[in-house]
Amino acid sequence: MTTRKASELAITMAHVMLPKDGNPMGFVHGGVVAKYIDEAAAVVASRHARCMVVTASFDNLVFHNHVAIGNLLLLKTSLNLVGTTSMEIGVRVEEEELTTGRVKHIASAYLTFVAIDEQGRPTPVPQALFLEPEEKRRRREASDRRQKRLAVGRRG
Repeated sequence: MTTRKASELAITMAHVMLPKDGNPMGFVHGGVVAKYIDEAAAVVASRHARCMVVTASFDNLVFHNHVAIGNLLLLKTSLNLVGTTSMEIGVRVEEEELTTGRVKHIASAYLTFVAIDEQGRPTPVPQALFLEPEEKRRRREASDRRQKRLAVGRRG
């Protein structure tokens, strides 16, 4: 397994929001945004693990703003934490108005993915290098979130 820098795995995906993505008010359905968040995070997890991955958790998704039909939806990803078989991926969602260039924050989410083998069982993933101060901060915060998720799981 090859250890890679977390920064090498970050991607930005962009989608133009079309009428099929929206509601009668001219805004994009939240479920469409959630689907794109899951897809962007899955790409990062798959690129890191170099195998199939499944979504294990998707934290609270709070929309700070709506996305208008005709604008660009930007999904900026980061690998935040790597466990034995799991990874936390962060996704920042922004909207860019194509006519003005104005960008606004829509939502942020943290997703956990588990790498799986050909039989559908969890399989080990390579570790990652978190070198930059921002990456180290994200890893610390992701570790705290993981501990909280595990604590809740033990109570349930």
